Amino acid sequence: MVPLSFAGQQFAIVDRAGLYWPAQSALFVADLHFEKASWYAASGQMLPPYDSAATLDRLEAAIAACGATSLWCLGDNFHDSRGAQRLDVRLAERLESLSRRIALHWITGNHDSALDAGFGGQVVDEAVLGGLALRHRAESSRSVPELSGHFHPRLRVRLRGRMVSRPCFVRCAERLILPAFGSLTGGMDAGDPAILGVMGEAPQAVVATESKALAFYLQKTADLRA
Repeated sequence: MVPLSFAGQQFAIVDRAGLYWPAQSALFVADLHFEKASWYAASGQMLPPYDSAATLDRLEAAIAACGATSLWCLGDNFHDSRGAQRLDVRLAERLESLSRRIALHWITGNHDSALDAGFGGQVVDEAVLGGLALRHRAESSRSVPELSGHFHPRLRVRLRGRMVSRPCFVRCAERLILPAFGSLTGGMDAGDPAILGVMGEAPQAVVATESKALAFYLQKTADLRA
């Protein structure tokens, strides 16, 4: 885990895309997109049906690594509103077991707005924890510090003649956007106008390495991105 500060609080990045808040013993993840492969399979595009298991494995490992007692999933937890119904019964049982060990919270997103199966957890549209707003998509019109997901941000930079892409957090004084945690999720360039349009002054892309978090001012790195 590597430290990350936001809104006067100290966090730690877990497994490159999770965010642990020691003061609240809470782990935040965004955009799990469980059952994405089965959604594609239904339309004839066959993908290996292991994405949900891989994402859950990663999620359980992140919880074990930080010792969180609560988990907040910041929307698009399933790839579509029927994804929870397609989830393999063994994975559903694992989620229910997880909810008996820690406090599990599902914040709904644009993909899973009709999510009604909490697998023992609580399903809400938005929440507030320790003075931070928790929602799926950032709201630029509000000044309350918030955590969100939705955009799947990635930082793309040219290093030694080749393009390198890594999941990243996008941070300004009022907003922190988490990268996607799911195993089959793609990404949007952190400097995309859709992301910068909801950020305040001096937005940064933050990438976790093994030992520290590297921050890049997005406007200043525009010449390095594809």
